[in-house]
Amino acid sequence: MIRAVALDIGETLIRDDRGWAAWADWLSIPRHTLSALVGAVVAQGRDNAEALRLIRPDIDIAVERAAMETAGLGEQLTEDDLYPDVRPALVTLRETGIRVVVAGNQTARAGELLRRLELPVDAIATSGEWGVSKPDPQFFAHLLELSGTAPFETLYVGDHPANDVRPAEAAGLRVAHLRRGPWGHLWAGTAEAAAADWQIDSLHDLLRLTVA
Repeated sequence: MIRAVALDIGETLIRDDRGWAAWADWLSIPRHTLSALVGAVVAQGRDNAEALRLIRPDIDIAVERAAMETAGLGEQLTEDDLYPDVRPALVTLRETGIRVVVAGNQTARAGELLRRLELPVDAIATSGEWGVSKPDPQFFAHLLELSGTAPFETLYVGDHPANDVRPAEAAGLRVAHLRRGPWGHLWAGTAEAAAADWQIDSLHDLLRLTVA
């Protein structure tokens, strides 16, 4: 029985368009160029931050991010960044008694911004706040503390086979691979994604998984 659903953030709850557009503008390159490079590193199975290093090999991402914040061009999240199914799907899950938590590889600032949106969830945490990122097993240990449930009672939802499917499965969680965003679409139908317990196209699909 699933008692808790834990959700990734980027390309699960929110679109990453705004963030990549901000980086392109900051680095003074066309947005399409950076989008294409992100797609290229994703196709190679590399971390999408490597796209920034293709533009500027010596870039210190943390330093540049801080400079963007100082210039007023830092991270922003609004209702428009959410996928349309987020609020209704999460409301429905909680109405059935499922505990809903959010945990992903994002900055501490992103955690603050998400909490300001007052999503219908029980808790939100990010790797920046925990000091550990997926696919590190410690991330999923923190996640289970957040959910307050046993691994086999917890369903993790994400788009990334290497960061979401495999490590969540290794931690004993149930896993749903979401066909959304560059990673979700590119790796759908592959052996990596097939390792998940379920393949879904929308967060609305979670209801049938948790009430079964």
